[in-house]
Amino acid sequence: MIFIFIIPQNYDFKNKFLGFLDYSTLILLTIIYVLTFLVLHILSLSFYSKILVFIVVNVPITLICIIGYNHENIIYVFYYIIKFYKNKTIYFYRKKFFDY
Repeated sequence: MIFIFIIPQNYDFKNKFLGFLDYSTLILLTIIYVLTFLVLHILSLSFYSKILVFIVVNVPITLICIIGYNHENIIYVFYYIIKFYKNKTIYFYRKKFFDY
């Protein structure tokens, strides 16, 4: 028995590293790791302390990137947050309950 699977035309193939991490997110994580490493390299801490600080700083960021926010790319989430804080305006509308 042969099963034939037909891929719908509107299905979007997204290239991912190891099947669960977008390449743009992988580049962002690599940049964060390198910056953290450079900052820790400058500080005069013991090797154990550097490893501990590296893990404490980078594991939450990595978990947020892997788990995601409603399966949205983390770069887009940061973009939307920055855009919101840049253009933060609140509109109040007066609602008339009684007509005089």
